[in-house]
Amino acid sequence: MWGRADRAVRLLGRNIPSVLRMTEGVDPKISRRLCTKPQQDLQSKGRFTSGVPGYKPTEWERKFLLWAGHFKKPEDIPETVSLDTVRAAKTTLRVKFSYVMIALTIVGCIVMVIRGKEAMKRHESLTKINLEKKARWKAEGAAAKP
Repeated sequence: MWGRADRAVRLLGRNIPSVLRMTEGVDPKISRRLCTKPQQDLQSKGRFTSGVPGYKPTEWERKFLLWAGHFKKPEDIPETVSLDTVRAAKTTLRVKFSYVMIALTIVGCIVMVIRGKEAMKRHESLTKINLEKKARWKAEGAAAKP
């Protein structure tokens, strides 16, 4: 398979982009190994993956840490926390906020269904309301003309 590709590369010659020309004499097995990260690099990463171990949170971020449940009281929050902790608190609050929005949407739908059924019992409909409004406008328009 690679023989055909090599022949095509030779035939095309200088019309090949420079990126492909650089890999002309490279063994594909070696180039694949160069793309993977060694295990020692993955293990050497410490607790702070963001590169900022001592991040001083703002007042809002302190509130986020409390609301997310990372700390019990404002006094428990240290002066510096990891950026990952703040990000985790924000993510937790985003999820909680989305749950609240879902619940409010469902409650709103139920309330609208109930109000619609009550309006039907009173024989109210949008069509009837619009016809009454147009009739009133027509009457007002006729009364305004001498």
